[in-house]
Amino acid sequence: MTSIVRGCRAAIISAAFAALGAGPAATQNALPPGFVYLRDIDPTIAQDIRYAGFDNFVGRPLPGYEAPECILRQDTAAALKRVQADIAASGLSLKVYDCYRPLRAVQAMAAWANDGRPETTTKRFFPKLHKSTLFGMGYISSQSKHSSGNTVDLTLIARTGAPAAAFDPRAAYGPCTAPAETRSPDNSVDMGTGFDCFDPASYTASTLVGAEQRRQRKMLIDAMRNQGFRNYFREWWHFSYSASGGSYNFSIRSRITTAAH
Repeated sequence: MTSIVRGCRAAIISAAFAALGAGPAATQNALPPGFVYLRDIDPTIAQDIRYAGFDNFVGRPLPGYEAPECILRQDTAAALKRVQADIAASGLSLKVYDCYRPLRAVQAMAAWANDGRPETTTKRFFPKLHKSTLFGMGYISSQSKHSSGNTVDLTLIARTGAPAAAFDPRAAYGPCTAPAETRSPDNSVDMGTGFDCFDPASYTASTLVGAEQRRQRKMLIDAMRNQGFRNYFREWWHFSYSASGGSYNFSIRSRITTAAH
């Protein structure tokens, strides 16, 4: 009887230590209430999180982007899932470039715009402007709706199309306003400019792009609007679902997966 009791006590102690060992990792990756990983809501939506890598206007991963994951408020993610279902019959899929954005990443963007350093490596994102003017012209801000978790940057891709080629930081890609085949790798439908293109051609209703590109933009706008998203007129890729809440600063980390036993 004593051995049974001791065995039970040992099992309880062992389980307790295991829980304590798992605790920090679980806490570290836990999301604030109301936030979800988009993959858990709709894994069919493609993800190409640009600020977690080097294919962005800063040219490096931004603070807080520790994993290339889309995190959103639950209602926003659910609305995206409905958009994805709506466009399925057309053979298209959504692809997100950015979702929740930590506040310190927003601050890093503003600091970059005003640091006075050379801009040659990322000039393709603002081919007609100097980076020091981007903040004053409203292309970069000290605040962002992305930090509330209800805003997303996205595009359309062919549902059964091939993935984009890998980005090569040593390559000389064309400016974001150039023909799609000369820009950095992307498997999206041609919207007339690349993502994060700081140029009037990126205005949603711009006539600086062709008729087919305007048609593709309208298709995206209509699909998003039908599920309650509002577009930002200066960026064809930028959509908000609900009124802004508070700004958050938690890190974007990889989802915890539980192995099957």
